[in-house]
Amino acid sequence: MEISGIAAIVTGGASGLGAATARALAARGAAVYALDLAVEGAPAVDGVTYLAADVTSEEDVQAAVDTAAGGGAPLRVVVNCAGIGPSARTVGKSGPHPLDLYRKVIDVNLVGTFNVLRLAAAAIGKTEPLEHGQRGVVVNTASVAAFDGQIGQVAYAASKAAVAGMTLPAARDLSSVGVRVMTIAPGIVDTPMLATVSEEFRAGLAAGVPFPKRLALPEEFAQLAVSIVEHDYLNGEVIRMDGALRMAPR
Repeated sequence: MEISGIAAIVTGGASGLGAATARALAARGAAVYALDLAVEGAPAVDGVTYLAADVTSEEDVQAAVDTAAGGGAPLRVVVNCAGIGPSARTVGKSGPHPLDLYRKVIDVNLVGTFNVLRLAAAAIGKTEPLEHGQRGVVVNTASVAAFDGQIGQVAYAASKAAVAGMTLPAARDLSSVGVRVMTIAPGIVDTPMLATVSEEFRAGLAAGVPFPKRLALPEEFAQLAVSIVEHDYLNGEVIRMDGALRMAPR
């Protein structure tokens, strides 16, 4: 699918994976709407419009979809990058895993992703069909934790496993309106969440990656997302982007 001249929504678009993806799509001529909880101070990028939105809110997301779909270019692309990753053991030193924390992770990572998927797909399905009836694509973000969850990642791994698990049925559901659904499962990416750790700790993380022995870059995630958008025969699949990493228990 041609990216130039379309509208795209990127959640978590003010930083990290989302910011890199928003830049990459805008560089190819898309009108990008970057959604995030806080957009104040987000870097100005040509072709990127920031919208404050909570992905778990039906009202916020519907308003953002309406804005993107009504901007003059057909809405055809969504990349879901918004997510959180707090850690807690099922039973830790302070007792059982807080249930509210578990619900919060599931709500943001899974329900938020599905909320954007369903509302944006409804809008994409109203656009004029392209070749072979294609109208657009939604790219979701899981994690290698969906398959190799570590100690303390029970909530995060469950949420990301569910994102991976809904990829195929969502793709099958949306085949009737010409919308593809794909998921990227990144490994350890050098995002702002790692900015506060020591270089020694970062080096240890990189050493665990079989090849290349380094952390992934947000731009590499963006490159893969763009490739998925452009490759019309990719659908209903989860792609690991992890340097052949298989996470150890801790």
